Amino acid sequence: MNIGALDRRVTIEKRTIVDDPLGGEIVTWVLLATLWANFRNTTGAEAIRNEVQVGTTKASIRLRYREDIDQTCRLLHRGLVYQLEQVLPDQQGREYVDLVCVTGQNDG
Repeated sequence: MNIGALDRRVTIEKRTIVDDPLGGEIVTWVLLATLWANFRNTTGAEAIRNEVQVGTTKASIRLRYREDIDQTCRLLHRGLVYQLEQVLPDQQGREYVDLVCVTGQNDG
């Protein structure tokens, strides 16, 4: 993998659930890592949801190989929250992980 292509700083957070004082559950996000990444194959679309125009962006984001990233994680970059749709590790060479992500739908 060409590490020079990893030119964007991203933050990975993992979804966790904690109990609140009233016995309910609260979803929180815990920092997993801050890494260098490469954004590839970015596309965009717009749709109407609940009478509101919503824009979404889909991206393939490549990181150095890690085993601790899964679909309970989200990625933050330049104020945007990317939800992980798929985690595609390089099984043979273990050099990289490709993340298929979407932003604009929710907070991750």
